Amino acid sequence: MSQVAINQVLSQMRVLEAAAKSGGEAGIDGVTGGGSEFGKMLTASIDKANESQNLAGDLKEAFTRGDEGVELPQVMVALQEASISFQAMTQVRNKLLSAYQDIMNMPV
Repeated sequence: MSQVAINQVLSQMRVLEAAAKSGGEAGIDGVTGGGSEFGKMLTASIDKANESQNLAGDLKEAFTRGDEGVELPQVMVALQEASISFQAMTQVRNKLLSAYQDIMNMPV
């Protein structure tokens, strides 16, 4: 299950990379249209990371209470998925901030 989620994230990253490359060559109109899609996709990714964090927290609390049907491996996998998604979002934020700073430091 974890491997599938990682493969999905990697495929989304490849799609983003292809869209960024084609959007950069399309001109101003292509970038403006792509920016809207990028914003929607970024929001969706943040929402998925948030849902992953919430699910992991709920499973952890259920396991701590001793609820039946919640096993330790399930909780640990959910916590690791949440951690990985948070780390990925942090890296995306760092890259976006770095790109913004590079653009702002460009001479006009």
